[in-house]
Amino acid sequence: MLIKIGFDIEFELRGPTPMVLMLFVHPSRVPDLRAPEELQVEPQVEVFYYSDLFGNRCARLLAPAGNLRLSLETMIEDSGEPDRQSPDAIQHKIEKLPAETLAFLLPSRYCEVDRLSDIAWELFGQTPPGWPRVQAICTWVHDHINFDYQRAHPSKSAFDVYTEKEGVCRDFSHLALTFCRCLNIPARYVTGYMGDIGVPVVLPMDFSGWFEVYLGDRWHTFDARHNIPRIGRILMAAGRDAADVALTTNFGSATLKKFFVISDEVAAIPA
Repeated sequence: MLIKIGFDIEFELRGPTPMVLMLFVHPSRVPDLRAPEELQVEPQVEVFYYSDLFGNRCARLLAPAGNLRLSLETMIEDSGEPDRQSPDAIQHKIEKLPAETLAFLLPSRYCEVDRLSDIAWELFGQTPPGWPRVQAICTWVHDHINFDYQRAHPSKSAFDVYTEKEGVCRDFSHLALTFCRCLNIPARYVTGYMGDIGVPVVLPMDFSGWFEVYLGDRWHTFDARHNIPRIGRILMAAGRDAADVALTTNFGSATLKKFFVISDEVAAIPA
C-alpha cells in the first residue's frame, strides 16, 4: 500500500521565535519512504536536524516575527495490514527487562504511576499477565472514557482522565499506558499519522496518539481510543508521554492559524 502523508501548518509569531519540530517519520520507517521528507519553511530560514534522547528525528530553527508556514508532502509504503496481534506475547519480570525499557515503567509528566497504582491493581490485578492484561486495560479505557474534542486541554494528566472520564486520543493513551506501568509493563506514548483507511471518515485528519508496550521481547501497538486494529499507522516519534513528542515547541508567543494533515491511500506509482 502507498500512502501520501504530509501537513501544512501556519503560525503567527509576535517576535523572533526559536522552535523545535518533531514532524518527521520515525527513523524505523525511513526505509519505507518513496521520496525524501523535505520540510518547506516560509520564509526560508536555516534548519538544523538532530536526534533526541529517544532516537526521534527532530529539527530546530529560529523563526522571524510574522507568519511562519511549515509544509511537507511525501509518499510512504505500508504493508496494508492491520496492527499486528500477538495474543501469546508474555510479560517479562522486571529483572529480565532490557535496561532501555525501564524508563517506561516510571512516572512522567502526564502519567502518575504512583497515584493510579492501587486503582490499576484493583481493576486489572486478576487479569492474565501479558497481552490479555494490556487488552483488558484498553477495553476498559475505551468503554469508560468519552471522546470529546471540546474537553481537551494541554495540562490534562492520566489521573485527570480517570476522574473526569473524557478526553481525546492522547488522553486515552496516557491513562492506558499509565495503568500498564502500574502493573509493571513498560509502556511508551507514540504519535504519528493514522488516516481513515478501512474505516468511515468521521473527523478531519489530524495527527494521532497511541501507545506501545514491551511484551515478548518487542514493542507492540495498542490503541485505547479505537480499540480495534487499524491500517496505515505511520510512526513519527516515541517517548515517555506527549511532552516528549510534541510536534512543535515554540519558545515564545505563537498563534496557530492553519493546521492541515493528510494521510491517504493512493494508487501505486511504478518504480
